[in-house]
Amino acid sequence: MTPTSPGIVGYNPWLATVLLLLGNFMNLIDVSIVNVALPSIQRNLNATAAQIEWVSAAYVLAFAAGLLPFGRFGDKFGRKRLFLWGVALFTLASALCGFALSMPMLIWSRALQGIGGAMMVPQVMAIMHVMFPPEQKARAFALAGVVASLGAVTGPLLGGALIIGDIGGLDWRPIFLVNLPVGIFVIAAGLRWIPALSSDPRMRIDWIGIAIFSLAVIMVVLPVIEGALLGWPWWCVAMLAASVPLGALFVWRQVSLARRGRGQLLPVALMRNGGYLSGVAMVMLHFSAIPGMFLVLAIYLQTGFGLDPLHSGMATAPFPLGIMLGSYVTGRFGTKAMSRRMAVGVAIMLGGMAYLRHLTGHPPQPFGVMSLAAPLAICGLGMGLTISPLFQTVLQSVPGRDAGAGSGAMQAFQQVGAAIGIAVVSSLFFVRLHGQGGEDYTGAMSHALLYQLGAFTAILAILALRGILRGRA
Repeated sequence: MTPTSPGIVGYNPWLATVLLLLGNFMNLIDVSIVNVALPSIQRNLNATAAQIEWVSAAYVLAFAAGLLPFGRFGDKFGRKRLFLWGVALFTLASALCGFALSMPMLIWSRALQGIGGAMMVPQVMAIMHVMFPPEQKARAFALAGVVASLGAVTGPLLGGALIIGDIGGLDWRPIFLVNLPVGIFVIAAGLRWIPALSSDPRMRIDWIGIAIFSLAVIMVVLPVIEGALLGWPWWCVAMLAASVPLGALFVWRQVSLARRGRGQLLPVALMRNGGYLSGVAMVMLHFSAIPGMFLVLAIYLQTGFGLDPLHSGMATAPFPLGIMLGSYVTGRFGTKAMSRRMAVGVAIMLGGMAYLRHLTGHPPQPFGVMSLAAPLAICGLGMGLTISPLFQTVLQSVPGRDAGAGSGAMQAFQQVGAAIGIAVVSSLFFVRLHGQGGEDYTGAMSHALLYQLGAFTAILAILALRGILRGRA
């Protein structure tokens, strides 16, 4: 369905996209904005270390487990409806977080936020995928890439500013309350300007598949989050091992449903589509590299070199500026040479990461806000060039009827990748940081960035393999 179809007459797809991405932006910055507030939350609510860990873990678990099911719900019940319900629940949960009087209340409110995020996020890409004609889709996804990348770096900057400002003496609470006016605006404007695309009310929901999929995701994400901090106890290893047969059971059930002509949670046609699967693998690798890098980079800048949260956020500003430039450039190419553009973008990111690793290992003196500007700008440029063709490559083979499921699955694996990346990068960083008795921040950062170099090298290998297979076809 395109903007000229009867169901969308009178709607401006670009205005609708801005509202969709504004709702998504709340979710994106919420993942990272909490990190800078954890010390304040711990002091204010007398939290234990385990409770502080669960402020982030509760959100990530609920979000990752809900992405695919709610993507399918959007296909059945209407993507606009699910998006607006998700924004409403996310906004309500943000208010509960902001006014939390205890750690249990905050943790459960964060889980509710994760459910709200899982309701709205799959609908964003699904609506954009169906709403735009092919010649406009590249620029739309480039804009989505800018927003996705800005969310990773805006959270710490905004969080630092709000905490330092101590608005109304509320300490850390404004980092959640700031979502309220944004959410209310998105709901009010979205009711008017987001198109009510056609849905498939006859589609049957695979409730057993939802349970298996959600359990499998939890079996992966929970031990990844907790394992490194707890020294990998037996139950973490057991959960990871159990995720393999659960994943196999999920695939078997979807195949069985397809043979009987029944609707699947994740269409078997997508699971048999090599282009879709390799694209999802690249998304998973790509987004596993970025959040982990910014997590340890914040520690490197703040604890290692004494920058406050605000100046730490300013030090990372060249990254989103590079993304904006790269997204502008790639958006002008439309659907042309997408694999080559991805390869160029990933190669630039690989070079930028190598440069960043060198500088963080041999920091310039005196060290200041602009010390890492050049490599971060290069990495941002590469990411801006990569995101739009990457999203287009994954979703171009997904039929409109299954756009929610395809988008939800892609973003579910994106979140699993992010959780794995954060765990691996954090482990690499902290093992080296305290490995020789002292605190070696330069060595720890160089050690942690090995993961990014490996991830982007793997993406280039997948692109090369796709090109070889395409040439033989």
